[in-house]
Amino acid sequence: MSKKKQTREQILSTAFEMASQEGLESLTIGELAKRVGMSKSGLFAHFNSRSNLQAAVVMFAGERFTARIIVPCREASHPSIEAKIRHMLDNWLTWNSSFQGSCMFLDAWRESHDDADPMQQALEGTIKKWLNYLHIQFEKGIESGEFREDLDCWQTVYELYGLYLSSHLFRTLKLESEGAQKFWTGIDGLFNKVRK
Repeated sequence: MSKKKQTREQILSTAFEMASQEGLESLTIGELAKRVGMSKSGLFAHFNSRSNLQAAVVMFAGERFTARIIVPCREASHPSIEAKIRHMLDNWLTWNSSFQGSCMFLDAWRESHDDADPMQQALEGTIKKWLNYLHIQFEKGIESGEFREDLDCWQTVYELYGLYLSSHLFRTLKLESEGAQKFWTGIDGLFNKVRK
């Protein structure tokens, strides 16, 4: 790895830790430069703008997300597609709680945003990638004969994501149990509907 690439990785790793603790909006060129021991102009040369820096951190977080949520499930042996999805969901909840008590991706999402905003573009790409991956798992469940043939996979992903968002809100309001019981009860109901 080149020195420039190593430096960029170190910057992104520090920025990721900052965003994990304080949110993506807290990321500024000045504060990050202090924490990595660089000049503002030296750091600016790597990203050219705060928005590009935030976008790079989102993409870096997306790689970490894949490494912590998806890769362990790909490498593990599961007795069923449902077991694999449940494993991913468990990893997802653990990921969520490791950031300032909430989800970095959800906190950074803005309903009304400029489509040219690099951070929002990176967020959209990262979230769509995850939703598509979940969709593929339900399709595999149909192909293997585990899930109903008439299952609407996108509707199922929609309902699953709704459970995740509800769990996020309830945990924030301290209305969800430590083990996310409401979430898992909802997931049990979802799988009762999708199984053959």
